[in-house]
Amino acid sequence: MQHTESLWPMHVSLKRIEKQVGRWTSVNWELDQFLPATHDAPEGSKIIVLELHKDERGSYRINLDMDNAMLYIVCDELEDGTWIPSMISADQNVAAGCLEGDTPVLNLLMPKAIACWIEAYITRHGEVEICAHRRKHVNRRKNEGPSNNSQFGQIGS
Repeated sequence: MQHTESLWPMHVSLKRIEKQVGRWTSVNWELDQFLPATHDAPEGSKIIVLELHKDERGSYRINLDMDNAMLYIVCDELEDGTWIPSMISADQNVAAGCLEGDTPVLNLLMPKAIACWIEAYITRHGEVEICAHRRKHVNRRKNEGPSNNSQFGQIGS
């Protein structure tokens, strides 16, 4: 299976790590294999598709501009505690939403080939203006808001 302009299938496998903490055993899950689907499938891997969406280009740009661009592997957790990879995203908002819903997410440094592919996707479909939402109770143009509350007077006046 080859990757396209917006889809890149990957072989993903996880490994279970048990650690002894005092008298108790702690179980964690880690990424074991992460390879393009053009390679032979490692034992126990699952094919997951990294899919790019036009409406997430702003988040991809923010991610790529970070010192350590990341990919996020969203997992399903079975009743026995086993994690199964189900989705890959380059959008940290997707990962954050999953974590807020108690869905397990693993992250890994983004391979340079994927970063170049995402950069090309953004270039092809255009940059999106990235704007931070202002707090609605602050009007900087009128110099009003909690930090400039005229009720308490100005410092040095």
